[in-house]
Amino acid sequence: MNDTIISGQQLKPLVFILTGALSFIVLVFTVLGVVFFRKYRSLVLTIRELRGTRLLMNAVPRPGTIIVPAAVREEDLLISQISQQQCRTLRLSSRRLWRSLRQGPRVTKSDLNLLQLIKAGKEGVFYQARMTRGTCKGHSMFTCKISKEGVRPKHVEMEVSIMKKLVHHKNILQLLDWNTAEEPYILIMEYVGYGTLRSFLQTNRVNLSADPELQSLLTIASYHIALALQHLRSKMIVHCDLALRNIMVSKFPWEVKVAEFGLARDLTRMTSRRSSRWRNPRQRVPLRWYPPEYFKNNYYNFKGDVWAFGIVLWEMQTFGTLPYPNLETSEAVMYHICIGHKNTNPVGCRPEILHIMRDCWLEPYTLRPSFTDIVRMLENIMENDADYVDVSSPQFLVKDGAEYHEGSLQEASVSLEDAIAV
Repeated sequence: MNDTIISGQQLKPLVFILTGALSFIVLVFTVLGVVFFRKYRSLVLTIRELRGTRLLMNAVPRPGTIIVPAAVREEDLLISQISQQQCRTLRLSSRRLWRSLRQGPRVTKSDLNLLQLIKAGKEGVFYQARMTRGTCKGHSMFTCKISKEGVRPKHVEMEVSIMKKLVHHKNILQLLDWNTAEEPYILIMEYVGYGTLRSFLQTNRVNLSADPELQSLLTIASYHIALALQHLRSKMIVHCDLALRNIMVSKFPWEVKVAEFGLARDLTRMTSRRSSRWRNPRQRVPLRWYPPEYFKNNYYNFKGDVWAFGIVLWEMQTFGTLPYPNLETSEAVMYHICIGHKNTNPVGCRPEILHIMRDCWLEPYTLRPSFTDIVRMLENIMENDADYVDVSSPQFLVKDGAEYHEGSLQEASVSLEDAIAV
């Protein structure tokens, strides 16, 4: 009897454990069943919605028709029609913009009367010219760039697209018309009366050297060049060929214009904004204006243009002297730049400009100022100048610039075939 009571007492904990485990299992299966049922119900609703959407898509009419529910108000329909019209207008404008580069000849060689050679580059020559009949968008005189043989049309089209992107800036040579449909490829730009800044400084060196306001004049010209480069930076354009020979003069020093965008690149068209490496390392580039990172890593970005701007400041102070004048070979120039040697300080250069010049040549390139910083520094220098020179009609410019005037241009007329051969 006592043994039976003891064994019953020993079985009670076991019964409780088994009962608890069974209850837990039942609870788990109940929860799983509820979750499964909700998932199943959600899946069924999703399938129904997809089937309904498919039926609606099959019922959609052809493009051009508009389905208007009965509950839609008239003003909602009007807004929808206006939105669709705006989309169509945007597509049409995009197509016209793309076709503008692919259209037929806008100006041909028979339309041009070349008058005076401005400069000859590796890819093309610049002339002052006029139309044989009429005008070009109201301009009787203009600057004409004629490509040399071997230049690819795609390359010229890229130059045209970049110049179109940089329109409406007083310190950038503005594009008027072009012809990329047949050789020789032609770009027509606004008229400049005194050619390149390099030739202008060399021609007027005697008169400018005697001017007590020389440093103020050069500072003003530098400021306008920096404004142009600041505009390029805002448009994500890297010039890649900034030099004194590629800056044009309409009225010194107030109207100087950056030109020659044959090597320029639009970083917004690249796969990455950091893709500033040259696709073709063998492409001919102006080594004396290029920074060390190009020779070391084949890399050129906006700070490369800052380096070149420092070289331009040095050129201006030396009246168009070739940078590193004692070095004759390309190998010597590259080695000289890579080991950290710089151009010597120009004689008579004001300390403020010399400081900017040296900042443009800092290494690594991340230490160089931006063009916004350079513009601000030049503005401070100009504000600190006590007087401003009146350059509206300096006598020596009229005298020494006479070779560019229209009267002598008529005598200097040349044929297009001779222009291409330059």
